[in-house]
Amino acid sequence: MTKSYGVFIASHSASLAEGVAELLKGSAPDVPITFTGGNDDGELGASFEKIEAALTANSAVEVFAFYDLGSAKMTLEMVMEMAEKPVHLMDAALVEGAYTAAALAQGGASFEAIREQLESLMVKRK
Repeated sequence: MTKSYGVFIASHSASLAEGVAELLKGSAPDVPITFTGGNDDGELGASFEKIEAALTANSAVEVFAFYDLGSAKMTLEMVMEMAEKPVHLMDAALVEGAYTAAALAQGGASFEAIREQLESLMVKRK
């Protein structure tokens, strides 16, 4: 049986998160894709509760998680500490990275193959 990989998007903008998810679903209709954006007041920002709910709603066995900015990453990391399934935080370009992971998961690629393809899209830190 092929392991089910999903994709999760955390953005400061609800519109951005929804748009990226829409793009992914166009080429990966069978991949569990969940997303959230904005803070609890509907403004720009990150929400622990919204990230936790959307990540938990992802039906995949393992999830590749992408984010747009630092506080979304920090909040996502806190949520990941309590996650009941493996969540792989990807420090990759949001749109390109999430699209690559979703397309490869749609094709049944292994974790190693997906991770390898994401390497060139990783944000380099000095």
